[in-house]
Amino acid sequence: MINFDKVDNLLNKFVEDGLPGCSLVVARKGEILYENYFGYSDVENKVKLTRDNVFRQASLTKIAMYTTGMMLFEQGKFRMTDPLYEYFPEWKNTQKRVLRPDGGYDIVPVEHPITIKNVFNMTVGLPYHMFAGQKDAHPVSRDMSEKMQPLIKKGYYTLREQIKAMSEVPVAFEPGTEFLYGFASELMAGLIEVIEGKQAELVIKEKLFEPLHMDSSANFIFGDLDKRLVKNYFLAPGKKLGEEGALILGTPDREAGMVGPLGTVPGFSRVITNAYDYTKLMQMLANGGVYNGERIMGRKTIDLLRTNTLTERQIREDFDNNYLMGYGYGYGMRMLLDKYKGHHNGSLGQFGWTGGSGTWAESDPSEGLSVVYMHNLQPNLEEYHHLRMRAAVYGCLD
Repeated sequence: MINFDKVDNLLNKFVEDGLPGCSLVVARKGEILYENYFGYSDVENKVKLTRDNVFRQASLTKIAMYTTGMMLFEQGKFRMTDPLYEYFPEWKNTQKRVLRPDGGYDIVPVEHPITIKNVFNMTVGLPYHMFAGQKDAHPVSRDMSEKMQPLIKKGYYTLREQIKAMSEVPVAFEPGTEFLYGFASELMAGLIEVIEGKQAELVIKEKLFEPLHMDSSANFIFGDLDKRLVKNYFLAPGKKLGEEGALILGTPDREAGMVGPLGTVPGFSRVITNAYDYTKLMQMLANGGVYNGERIMGRKTIDLLRTNTLTERQIREDFDNNYLMGYGYGYGMRMLLDKYKGHHNGSLGQFGWTGGSGTWAESDPSEGLSVVYMHNLQPNLEEYHHLRMRAAVYGCLD
């Protein structure tokens, strides 16, 4: 019997120090080794966090979405070398920024078209438009924000409308030459939508969540998920966790832009799920594409998904920070390449991602192991919480 006392103590301290609540599920070869819940889903009313509560996944959606994309790949629905414009004709004449010696930019045509592989490994050259207001925002982010304004004024816009608007923005570099996290996710969702002929949110649910019996998971509200959704907390500016007035509830307007019934969230809506449900997906990925004796996808396809696609220079420039050190980036997810550099006491080759509200998940095929952690806070203070949690979990394993 593995002793997870050090994990209990750590996660309990997270909550004592001001985190609203957190949950963790660790599983290996189909068996749950650890599952526990701390704190509250609703701090004001002292409603305890339980397995039934669901969390906004933000970027942790990528694990489900890119897994679905790889399932379509292994069905022969596309090639990684396919130009993006074959699916979105308006991307036929993509332009790029070229830095001049005087610090200005020239706008010129790209030398090679954006491919589906560029979409998978975040080398398209488009960040997120919502970062435009930040002091260190990428210039392309500001260009994207300008193109988004007519859509934002409409209130609701489709993913297809957003992708068309972004086709007019010159990308940050020659496609494939640099890593830049961002809008490739929307392009991936759009590709799924075009290839399958229905909303990506439905494809992900039908092809992935339903076969895995992930009954509390979708990219949209259904059933009683709205009643089970944890409160959306933000850290007040200038405050530290645990201080009086540190937690602020998200406004209804802001919430409406993140979660809602199918077809109500602008663009592509992110996953809603919990640690117990997402463990089913992460266990499938950790165990060669099989869950509960049923094959969901091929083991070799998962091996490709977790193959590093970045050069040493790209890794050095984009993953050289305390949070991502030691990792590379594959087909929609990071994978561990260097345990020493990353101070990671897990296994080489394990892979996963993180969500902006505080969610984190990794699968380790060498052990058949998965770890899924969730809390709900923005900014999520990921470096503080996730790296401590990660060290404690792997430190408990036999």
